[in-house]
Amino acid sequence: MQAISFEELIAIIGGTPVSITDLKAQCHRLEIDSRKIQPGDLFWALEGERHDGHKFTKQAFASGAVAAVVEAEKSARVHGPRIEVEDSLFALWQLAHWHRRRSEALVIGVTGSVGKTTTRRMIASVLSARFSGIESPLNFNNKFGVPLSLLQLEPHHEFAVIELGASRQGEIEALSTVAEPEVGAITAIGPAHLDEFGNLETIVKTKGELLDSLPSAGFAVLNGDDKLVLQMASRATCPVIFVGEKEHNTVRATAVIQEDHRLLFQVNQTAFQVQVTGRHHLTSALIAVAIGQHLEMADEEIAAGLQAFSAVSGRCEVRSIGEWTVIDDTYNANPLSMSAACQILKDWSGPGKRILVTGDMLSLGTWSKDFHRLFGEEAARSRLNRLISIGTHAGIVTASARKHGMDAGCLGLAQDHDLALLLLDCWLEQGDVVLVKGSRGMKMEAVVHGLERLAEQRRSQRQHPGSSSNDDRRAA
Repeated sequence: MQAISFEELIAIIGGTPVSITDLKAQCHRLEIDSRKIQPGDLFWALEGERHDGHKFTKQAFASGAVAAVVEAEKSARVHGPRIEVEDSLFALWQLAHWHRRRSEALVIGVTGSVGKTTTRRMIASVLSARFSGIESPLNFNNKFGVPLSLLQLEPHHEFAVIELGASRQGEIEALSTVAEPEVGAITAIGPAHLDEFGNLETIVKTKGELLDSLPSAGFAVLNGDDKLVLQMASRATCPVIFVGEKEHNTVRATAVIQEDHRLLFQVNQTAFQVQVTGRHHLTSALIAVAIGQHLEMADEEIAAGLQAFSAVSGRCEVRSIGEWTVIDDTYNANPLSMSAACQILKDWSGPGKRILVTGDMLSLGTWSKDFHRLFGEEAARSRLNRLISIGTHAGIVTASARKHGMDAGCLGLAQDHDLALLLLDCWLEQGDVVLVKGSRGMKMEAVVHGLERLAEQRRSQRQHPGSSSNDDRRAA
């Protein structure tokens, strides 16, 4: 955050100062987590789903916060310099909007049911080959994260790639009023957060709010191979660029080759490659190419930017663990991304077994059983050697896979991570590939950590052959 005086801040958010002796004093950093406060910071107290920041103002002051922004009705519990506002979240939005408006950076909004983070990262990687800019950190794509992302903007920045998430109608519209994107990118539309959205039609309407917000002087980049995204185009009052493999697309990929660890394709005879696992990354790469080309970057610059991209942690992150290849895709899951996981293993060319370990897909509402049944069917048709399913709907997944041709001896039904790891210990051999995936609430990263421990155990047993071996345990 750029330096701002208390006087300026009060003028922007309309707050009332209490016990602040020097209104012309400046703060240089804003923090909403009291555990991360550094001396001189401004602590912004926000009420979230799990915690209320107002309860941690004492800790913030003890760590060196110079003041706090708090809600007036909760101010009585705060003992220290503060600015009282009616709604601290709205005040944060006001500050972020003011800050965004004084920046000349091109703001690019990214949304969709899948691939938002990867697309945001690829766009930033491409643009960084020529320009200076920022992107949303981590998963800062909600009502707290978007304003905090915008506050990263500095005078020298030329772009900001802002991820926009939503779980109910109107959220993209609201976030767009803060960010005022000039460019909008939509990755794909599919069933996600159905508990909140209710149906696919509402998801389409919500994601399309990004297009409604774009100025006529801006432009949109849409996945032209996705029928639901394609239908949104009429909502935009600005030029629209379509990307994909089909002939109608403005930026069209040809000669697409997916290798285990990289994706290669051509656009207008120019060759591009990106170090990713999974053909589904093509849409993200094409969106980044389209934006770069529209901003008059040379294809050589765009290609260099794509080559500099590295997989985001927990999103198709390929790792060598012990004697195996582990694809860590544990960040989240929905029907579209589960389908992509099946395709990854179907395309995998390595010599070992292809093993898929999945947890439940959450927030699918009344359609949950149907989507898990369909996933089991697709898994069976994807040439997997083994499938382990964890969670409440694991039985539905494995039964469907069995019904559609998978041998019962290749299926694992696990109620928890520990049982899944026992099955893996029995099945895993040198050269195998394991893809781990599930919704955030399933905490599937625990399986990846368990594989690390298992690899270390096997390494130790090789070094100390007198200890119990895997074969001894199995025989027992």
